Amino acid sequence: MWCGVQKPWRLGHIVSEAPKLKDVTMKHSHAVAWIDHDEAHIIHFNAEESEQLTVHSKHRKSHLHHRSGKSGDGRSTEDLQYYQEVSDALVRADRILIVGPANAKLELEKHMKHHAKDLAGGIIGVETVDHPTDGQILQMARKHFNATGLMQS
Repeated sequence: MWCGVQKPWRLGHIVSEAPKLKDVTMKHSHAVAWIDHDEAHIIHFNAEESEQLTVHSKHRKSHLHHRSGKSGDGRSTEDLQYYQEVSDALVRADRILIVGPANAKLELEKHMKHHAKDLAGGIIGVETVDHPTDGQILQMARKHFNATGLMQS
């Protein structure tokens, strides 16, 4: 079941609401997930087509600062529901590239290894990237899959 809040997405020059997971009909064996602690951009793709979904964390995180005399390290806890929603959005993919600017990509990988082991077996890489556009994410993912010889399969 798709639980994340979706936002308008752009495919070419057409702007529409992002499809719900159950409404996605194209079969793509590849996916890339750009993720930070606030949102994840999921793109299922092949050499010619792509579908994009956006998942938002319901517990949007703000920058935390360590206060003198307070316990804790100033970081918020993992949002397990958010990582599960992202995992659910990736379930159709055989091979997954996870990218993002900070620790959320590693937390997603960890979550998948513990809670979605079959899906985690399809992770082909986890890489650090800043804040590219969805088009740049797709271009980078296709280049990565081509370089590893996985784009044809």
